[in-house]
Parts: sequence; structure tokens; C-alpha cells
Amino acid sequence: MLLGLLVLAGLWAGLQNSLAGGGSFVTLPALILSGMSPLAANITSTVALFPGQLSSGWAGRRLVVGTGNLSFRALVIISLLGGAVGAWLLLNTPSSVFARLVPWLVLFATSVFAWGSFLRKPVAEDHHLSARATAAMQFLIAIYGGYFGGGIGFLMLAALTVAGMPTRNAGATKNVLAGVMNASAVALFVLSPEVHWLQAVVLGSSAIVGGLAGAWALHHVNEKALRIAIVVLGVALTIGLFLRPI
Repeated sequence: MLLGLLVLAGLWAGLQNSLAGGGSFVTLPALILSGMSPLAANITSTVALFPGQLSSGWAGRRLVVGTGNLSFRALVIISLLGGAVGAWLLLNTPSSVFARLVPWLVLFATSVFAWGSFLRKPVAEDHHLSARATAAMQFLIAIYGGYFGGGIGFLMLAALTVAGMPTRNAGATKNVLAGVMNASAVALFVLSPEVHWLQAVVLGSSAIVGGLAGAWALHHVNEKALRIAIVVLGVALTIGLFLRPI
């Protein structure tokens, strides 16, 4: 029964990540519902969704670029370092402390997703970030991504476009960088006893299938309706986590 729920959650998360992002909003509550602590659910979700991030990053590799005076290689190195720092912080955060942080993290991620989906406006060319500011923002986003991950797609999309990268290229680049920052996190997580491997394999396999289905659904699903559904799910999850006993 619970494995069936995880299969559905993985399919939905893979499809959602292909269309709009925010797949962790599905996998995190599904894993918590299966009996995991918030810490174990977050770590297992990161490991499970990593293969899907690799495949989506590979699919859009031809559009990947650097920005301004900051090369793509520099962005990759920054993302690896930040992701490793965030993962180290997570592994050294007591489970009880992380359980208290999760509602606030989900609230923040939901707010970022809603802002990126409905409120963010294009930036004028004369207001682009410098290479140093872009590097600093990417490092902080990578730390957050290694620690929690919800909403990193929209954080990076905002940062890269503010830095002057065209939206189409920013979308492809942030997919690769998301996989990069999670690669360093996963490298640390695979040694953690908090990873539930059966659930991770079930989620990861179905998420890959969902991601492939997303390529077809991209032309048939109303993206605005999907984004609204994601925000509603994030709000419901936030309320549920705040009301859930620690």
C-alpha cells in the first residue's frame, strides 16, 4: 500500500519537475506519511530525485551557458561546494531541530515558487548582477539546495536571469546546476543511515518515468493550473507540518 503511494508520488514528482518544478513538495509528505522522520524523508527524497535531475540536465545540455564574466565551469564549482556545505549542515543537524525547521523551510519554498510562478517580472538589461554578486547568490542557493532543496529551481532561475542570462538558457542551466549541487549532497547522503533505500529506488524509478511523461504532457497540460495546484499543495503541507506534533 505504502509502496504504491510512493510509486504515484514519484510519477507525479517526475512529471511536475519536468513541467514546473517543485517535485519535492510531493515526495516529502509521501515519505513522511510512510513513517519517516522529516530528516530521513528529506535525505531520501534528495537521493531518489537525483537521477531524474541528471536526465533532465542532460536533455537540455546544448542550451547551458555561463553568465557575464562568470563561466559555466565556475558556476558548476560553486554549486558543488555549496551543495556539499548544505549537505554537511543537514547531516549535522539533530533530527528534532530539523523537524522544527521543516515547516518554515516549506513555507519559504512555497513562497518562492509562488513568486517565481506568478509575480516575478523580467529585469531590465541595465540592472544585471555583477559576476561576484552572481557567484555569491549561487553559492548561497547551493547551500540551501544541499540542506533542503525545495524551491531551488526558482531561486536559480531568478538569480541567473537577473545576472543577464536569457530565460531559455537559464532554465536549462539551472537544471544542470541543480543536479550538480545535489551530486555533492548525494555523495554524502549515500553513507547516511537516514537513507531508506527501498523507498528511494521506488521513488527514483517512478520519477524518471514521470519525467519522460512530462515531455509529452508539456504540450497537453495547462501549466498555470499545475502551478496553482503546486502552491495549494505547498500551503496545505505547510499548515499540516505546523500542526503536526514534533
